Amino acid sequence: MNKKETVTTLTLAGSASLATGLLTSWLLNHKSSVSANGILETVRKAFLKEGPIEGSWIEMKKAPLQKFAIKTHVYYGGVTRYEDNKLIQYEFLADAKTGTIIDIYRL
Repeated sequence: MNKKETVTTLTLAGSASLATGLLTSWLLNHKSSVSANGILETVRKAFLKEGPIEGSWIEMKKAPLQKFAIKTHVYYGGVTRYEDNKLIQYEFLADAKTGTIIDIYRL
């Protein structure tokens, strides 16, 4: 392999590595959101472990949330079930990007 071929090969390898790095970085930073239905299914499964539920819902539109210096987008949702013969409602907040349940509270 002569000097010109070596330089060309190294240039191509460097360019390919740079492109791969940039693409990977972009994909990690622009990760798509978790689906609202997927989050609701996760919450429903958790509640079903404790007993039957009567209904559930989730808003399909993301809402902005800021708590002190932290800003994110969330989905609001809820679950209804009977406890001691009374219909009880729970609401939850889930991070739209990761699907993590941020808060869940009984109404």
